[in-house]
Amino acid sequence: MEIEASVWELRQSQHRARVVPHAEAFVQRRACGEKHPVWDFLFTYYNFSPNKLLTWIPGLHQREEFIANLQHTVYHQHAFPVPKPRDLHQARWIASLCSNILAKPARFGCHGLHEWAMVYRQSEAEIRHNQHPLRLPAKDIADLIESQPLCCTHYDAFRFFTPPATPLNAIQPTLETRHLNEQAGCLHANMDLYKWAGKLWPWIGSDLVADTFELAVIGRAMDMRASPYDLAHLGFDPIPIETEAGREQYRREQQDLTALANPIRQRLQHACENLLESFPSEQN
Repeated sequence: MEIEASVWELRQSQHRARVVPHAEAFVQRRACGEKHPVWDFLFTYYNFSPNKLLTWIPGLHQREEFIANLQHTVYHQHAFPVPKPRDLHQARWIASLCSNILAKPARFGCHGLHEWAMVYRQSEAEIRHNQHPLRLPAKDIADLIESQPLCCTHYDAFRFFTPPATPLNAIQPTLETRHLNEQAGCLHANMDLYKWAGKLWPWIGSDLVADTFELAVIGRAMDMRASPYDLAHLGFDPIPIETEAGREQYRREQQDLTALANPIRQRLQHACENLLESFPSEQN
């Protein structure tokens, strides 16, 4: 069944409307040499370019729908290159990670303390983002860390803990134990769906990438609101996890994020499996 150009253009327009505010704002800031302490992370930490994010491409599961339209310039340019063995290895790894996370219960007891553990027992000069003021004095931050259980399960958050904070964590996550430790209650594991989706573009299509990007936007705002940094002047009112009420608020928002993430995680797993099934001869 051939898809008319007008339908293609509509889908691309709908996609761009979802991602253009953040993507174009980042490009404009970069051109002016400006930085945003919250939103730039989505383009500097995650290795997926604004241009790719702005481009709408159908996924492999839509290939029959679009097969007759291969002469469309944009589609032809990005029309499903044969994945390399390393791409398929990545797809298998991501599918396994998604499956593992979905199979275990989510945990909601970390209270977002990872950002606080990244500044624990540091002087002002040592703090990585010291251009932004902290909401509490260093002593109060240390008291909070020492009064609450540290139970971070995410390696890429844990690896930025200060040396004094590292042994306080209940587990010591590593790259090798990611499949064992990661779980669906983790804000960063849910944000990382965007990272994993980007690694399998264009085969998984842009709709799923946009879904994971929107999830990462929600997670990033929540992460910074729960951090020790005072970003209220930028519109990020704090989640005061130094109080019981703030920790309860964080748990609620954490649960809401997980409820959004798990269906997307399942779709990403299925997209990985579809990619593997579509290119069996390339797997060696």
